[in-house]
Amino acid sequence: MNPVFRQLSAALSSGSSLRGSIRLGIVLRRQPVCAARAVTIQPQRRYCCLEMKPKVYVTRNDYARIGLDLLREECDISLWDEAYPVPRDEFLKNVAGKDAIYCSLNDRIDKELLDQAGPNLKVISTISVGYDHIDVKECKQRGIRIGYTPDVLTDATAELTVALLLATARRMFEANKQVHTGGWKSWSPMWMCGKSVKNSVVGIFGFGRIGQEVAKRLAPFKPSHIQFTSRTDKFLTAEDLGVTQVPFDELIETSDFLIIACSYNVETANLFNDAVFSRMKPSAILINTSRGGVVEQHDLIHALRAGKIQAAGLDVTTPEPLPLDNPLLTLPNVVVLPHIGSADIETRIEMSRITACNILAGLKGIKMMSEV
Repeated sequence: MNPVFRQLSAALSSGSSLRGSIRLGIVLRRQPVCAARAVTIQPQRRYCCLEMKPKVYVTRNDYARIGLDLLREECDISLWDEAYPVPRDEFLKNVAGKDAIYCSLNDRIDKELLDQAGPNLKVISTISVGYDHIDVKECKQRGIRIGYTPDVLTDATAELTVALLLATARRMFEANKQVHTGGWKSWSPMWMCGKSVKNSVVGIFGFGRIGQEVAKRLAPFKPSHIQFTSRTDKFLTAEDLGVTQVPFDELIETSDFLIIACSYNVETANLFNDAVFSRMKPSAILINTSRGGVVEQHDLIHALRAGKIQAAGLDVTTPEPLPLDNPLLTLPNVVVLPHIGSADIETRIEMSRITACNILAGLKGIKMMSEV
């Protein structure tokens, strides 16, 4: 049995309730809940009208239904009833007195919002692997637990990273545009030629779960070798995967493809700037599926225009969404996607489930599935 579910099941069987001390009964039924993807036991309860359910604020209405249904079993839900991020003033106005918040990376959780929420707030759970939108230090000081969804989106993001690399390297979006605008006249031997992964040097900055999965997927394309830079020593992992750990300077100076797969923090913010682009190969292609803030975007635009690097593929930008008049959208050697790294249906459903289960576990004071 999954250890998280074991704790949740024990808490329920012992009579512990999220809602109060008066309970009229409990009926068990089988359906998937807060455990691994197996069939498990979920409580269906009948409560006295005197009991109070925990109050959860949900920041939009288009999260996968499974998460919201799980929360409704145990909690009173209030939500921003639109399929786009809750406006800041609405968020501040409606978060007061809530016990938990179900949010996404679009929702800034800072001191102002925590003050507005008040002392009842016990849990914040974000439907993302990143949590830089949450003031973690402030939450820890207040005893507020933070859940996130790190493992479930690894494969989806790795797949998207490889797809974006290939689309950028082989100029697929640029070529597709020619089909629609009449630029395709006939077959031509050197027209729309791109760059091959075979015999190239692939560099990966950040070698956590996603970076490692990207390396595994690129190996069959037969690059000459794959190298990476990481904040921690990953010698055994590198040896197992047949890749090489190198210093950052070597990574940026020798890579034909440079993939950013790191987390966003004070050390990585705007790390990829003009000084870095000036040291990369003029033929290098940059791929970023981590966070837009890792790249100094104005410097990237200058580097692409000046030929300091050949091309860029971006699933993340600053800001998001990118304004339609942003210069990146005018450059033929840039592919921009709307932050869809984890956007496959199965992954998004599972992310919603884990986000809800983190809230339920946090409210019960037991181990979350994934906690910061």
